[in-house]
Amino acid sequence: MTHASWSEADLRQMAESGLSVEKMEEQLARFRTGTSPLRLDRPCTAGDGILVLPPQERERCERAFEEPVCAGRVMKFVPASGAASRMFRDWHRACSERGFAGEGEDASFLESLHDYAFYDDLKSRVAARGCSLDEWRAGGQCPEILDVILKPEGLGYGSLPKALLKFHDYPEGSRTALEEHLAEAALYVRDAASVCRIHFTVSPEHRTLVEDHLKEAVAACERRFGVGLQVGLSVQDPSTDTIAVDPENRPFRGDDGRLVFRPGGHGSLLKNLDSLDADIVILKNIDNVVPDRLKEPTVRWKKILGGFLADLERDLHRLLRRIEEGALGPAEMEGMVRFCRERLHAPMPPEVAAAPPEITEAWLFARMNRPLRVCGMVRNEGEPGGGPFWVSGAGGAPSLQIVEEFQVDRSDAGQRAVWEAATHFNPVDLALTLRDFRGERFELNRFVDSAAVSITRKSEKGRDLKALELPGLWNGAMAFWNTIFVEVPLETFNPVKVVEDLLRPQHRRT
Repeated sequence: MTHASWSEADLRQMAESGLSVEKMEEQLARFRTGTSPLRLDRPCTAGDGILVLPPQERERCERAFEEPVCAGRVMKFVPASGAASRMFRDWHRACSERGFAGEGEDASFLESLHDYAFYDDLKSRVAARGCSLDEWRAGGQCPEILDVILKPEGLGYGSLPKALLKFHDYPEGSRTALEEHLAEAALYVRDAASVCRIHFTVSPEHRTLVEDHLKEAVAACERRFGVGLQVGLSVQDPSTDTIAVDPENRPFRGDDGRLVFRPGGHGSLLKNLDSLDADIVILKNIDNVVPDRLKEPTVRWKKILGGFLADLERDLHRLLRRIEEGALGPAEMEGMVRFCRERLHAPMPPEVAAAPPEITEAWLFARMNRPLRVCGMVRNEGEPGGGPFWVSGAGGAPSLQIVEEFQVDRSDAGQRAVWEAATHFNPVDLALTLRDFRGERFELNRFVDSAAVSITRKSEKGRDLKALELPGLWNGAMAFWNTIFVEVPLETFNPVKVVEDLLRPQHRRT
């Protein structure tokens, strides 16, 4: 489409959402050209792309984390926009079908109810209806119980965000996923003044609920841990929405004739990340939390990753300041080339190495002066999700990337074999730097692989459409960051993807 093809109403609608005509036309062009799979070179393994830190190095990294955290340079960032609808998919089905389909599933559901942290709340809601949960369980009344758990007139868990679901039970009461993240923050981002900074992204429709919950949750956490919490909230910016198209790649319109814009996926949160007032960010998903009795390994490894990042950032800043001073000698330049090759997995291209010194110097500066991420990677135990790979680039050496399955051409036997040979997966456990060696903010959108989008087929009111997701936050959105992978133990990864995960030993009552 061209500028002339948009109606005045279209232009007003774009302007209201902060979307430009140029951006819309770029997205339409992307639908027409389609997406290209990444070319996997090989999986990252221990010693080949993934660092395995010896005990002495871990201890050193823990100590190194103390300086930036005490100085108040560190913030925790938790994407928490997602609703829990997928988590309760089987329970929704059982609710609509008035019971579970499999043999013995009703009995198993009723038997395990008391192991959920929301059990006492459920009892209270049932009692408020003049009924008894014990009697309902004894009578096998699964549909009635599911109604109370899932529907808004009950606990409303079917439409709440994961952040507000009760995950763990304690003698003094139960905690939501959000409260567990506050408790974690108190244990590893406490500065010298006992202030902890944490930021959650939430969906607009849940923001008020989250704010109301935080009023009590923050006060309770501050009393429990003797800290002051600075909690920020933000929503996905409408300007990161993407246009939907019909099967012929024409703008999809609703029944009212208006363009249909859709959320751009978690890659949209790059803008939220870019807005944080922090030097170093610890990023973790909302559903990966454990009770206090199991927090020690998680806390320790957050400090290790953060300390490794802080040390490497210090070395990068020292070298970049030296380049800025000028008059580098051959030995210094060779040392920087070796640093890029050995510490950043970034060998210098042969044509740059053969070029005059000023070209080499410019390459070194550009290669080192980027955001840095240190990503924990867990041994592959069959969990779904992306993983660490060496990915072939256009005309360059392979780079370290976190790759999702949809980015791989699995119809290619060779690529499928590389994908299936992965030894580690991505638990979303990242330490990030957001400022350069001058203390200025990086422009994070400069380091995005804009081609790393995904196109999916959806439907709206029975009509087919295609949707565009922006490059994933820790995938294409960080494709051109300096990237380090570090092996972390499986005990630091305890996600809750389906409600029954809360019955795992790591989450249930002791």
